[in-house]
This record gives sequence, C-alpha cells and structure tokens, in this order.
Amino acid sequence: MSAAIRVEGLVKTYGGRHPVRALDGVDLDVPEGTVLGLLGPNGAGKTTVVRILAGLLRPDAGQARVLGLDVARDPERVRALIGLSGQYAAVDDTLTARENLVLVGRLHHLGKRNSSARATELLDRFGLTEARDRVVKGFSGGMRRRLDLAAALVAEPAVLFLDEPTTGLDPRSRMDLWDVLAELVASGTTLLLTTQYLEEADRLADAIAVVDHGRVIARGTADELKERVGGERVSVVVRDRARLDAAVAALDGLGLAPPRAEPRTRGITLPVRGGARVLMEALRRLDAVGIELDDAALRKPTLDDVFLGLTGHAARPADANADADAADPDAAATAGSRA
Repeated sequence: MSAAIRVEGLVKTYGGRHPVRALDGVDLDVPEGTVLGLLGPNGAGKTTVVRILAGLLRPDAGQARVLGLDVARDPERVRALIGLSGQYAAVDDTLTARENLVLVGRLHHLGKRNSSARATELLDRFGLTEARDRVVKGFSGGMRRRLDLAAALVAEPAVLFLDEPTTGLDPRSRMDLWDVLAELVASGTTLLLTTQYLEEADRLADAIAVVDHGRVIARGTADELKERVGGERVSVVVRDRARLDAAVAALDGLGLAPPRAEPRTRGITLPVRGGARVLMEALRRLDAVGIELDDAALRKPTLDDVFLGLTGHAARPADANADADAADPDAAATAGSRA
C-alpha cells in the first residue's frame, strides 16, 4: 500500500527572543485509505505538522509529501487535493450555512448545480438542514464547528487533515462525527487526525503517533502502544478525599510503579501484575487502615496510561485549549485556514 502522506525529518523553529523548536525531526507515513492519529498535548507540535502538510507553512528542514507532491514546491496543487479543518471554525458569519458550503464548492470549481447538491447532502449529514438558511453569526459554537467540518468535505478530498475536530462538540455530536469519518475512510479517504481525546484516537485510528515537545516518541496501533506499558491497572476511588494520601501510602510497593493519585476524582491508579489476586490484596490493605471506597476495579491499560507512561505527564483535555496560542506558536494562525 503506497503512502498518501510521507514526512521525513521535519524541523520548524519559531524565532524571537527565546526561539522555540516546534518540530525536531518528525517522520510520519500514512498509507492510502487509513487513519493516523497524531496524539499529544497542546504545544506538542501537532498543529505545526498539519500546517506544513497543507502548504501553509514552510519547514526549516525536512520534506513533506502528499499524494506524491512535495508540499513546499507544489502547495497549490496539494491544496486542490486535500480538505482541512483547523482547531477553530472558519466560516463566514455574514452568510447562511448553505451559502457557506455553496461558496466552498464554487471555489473548488464544482459548478453551481453540483455545489448546491453537495451543500444539501452535507447539511443533512451534519444535522444542519433546519438551520440551512440562517445566518451563521447566530450559530452556537457546536453548530459552527459542524459547518466547518462539512466545508472541509465539500470537494470530497482524497486526503483530509482534521486538527482536533471534535473540540467544542457535545458527546452526541462527537459520536456522530466519528461515524461520518469512519464512512469516509471506508470509501478510500486518507485521514490525519490530531487529537487530545484518547478515546477518539483509540476508536478511529489505524495507527497512532505520540508527539511530545516536537518529536514522535512512540508509534503503533492502539493495542501495540498499550502493550508497551504492559500489565493491568488496579483503580480505586476513595470516598473521603482527605484520606487520599493515606490510601496511596497503603498501596505503595504493591504495583509495578508507585500509585498515581488524581485528587479531582479521588481516584488512584496502580499498574500491577497478578490480576485479581493483587486487587484483593489492595482492598485488604485499604480496609486495614480504615479507608472506604466508592469504586474498585481491575482493568486493562488505556491510551491515557500509555501517554502518561511515555511522556511522564497526562494529556490535557482537548477542551482546555484556552492557552493553545501561547503553548503552540502557530495555533492561532491555523484557525480559519482552509485548503
């Protein structure tokens, strides 16, 4: 299977008084008709990769190809073949939903009739039919996001770049979008998806590349990455938050690594080997020091566990990107860009 996207040794540094190396030698390959999940926190370099691949930014070193085209040499040809949705909805507030989509179709030279038909199809697919003739200025954030994603699909691109596409969507809309993306990939579309939603990467991606501080620190399928951290997880939720430290102390030494506490949820996670036997020992220790629990379970490692194990810190929720512009120097510039 040939690569629809190939990235070799990408380097990008932003200047100023304190230069920031956003990318530090990134290599990626995405076979045609597959989904690569680019997983990492704000500031990891994900948006910079997307902007380079879309021909919106030149790398300082390295090469990027989309469908065999060098994006630095042929940015206009590349943009004619791709769809792009940035972190923030890029729609015209003065037009209606239908007018926005028809405009994108006309810019892609689809013709008036085909542009109109495609707009009708996408408005229905994204649940915007009833709002088709409303001016976008009055749309909610979620509606604007859905319209922006619809616009990225107007020209039925062979390669689609989605930069944190479900940011701002409610859970129902997020799952609906996942279904749409699954249909696109099944029809042959190649998708590069940046996300901080670990569930999203687990559900959609054929392969995942974990990015941190401008470098790819791990790659593989979701199952392969989970194998890297190995074992099972004992998870407990302490009833009294004030007893969280005492619970951590009681469980210390039982697992393959020190217990990890999350004060906000009153939860403790412990990587272990030994299954139910170790869970029973954990419960015995907590009971011995009088700690009551709201929940206790033995589970397989998640992508969240993988990310923590690989980077030493948790992935921040995708909705918490108010500081994205500061963390990722090009985040704001990506907002509003459209292939």
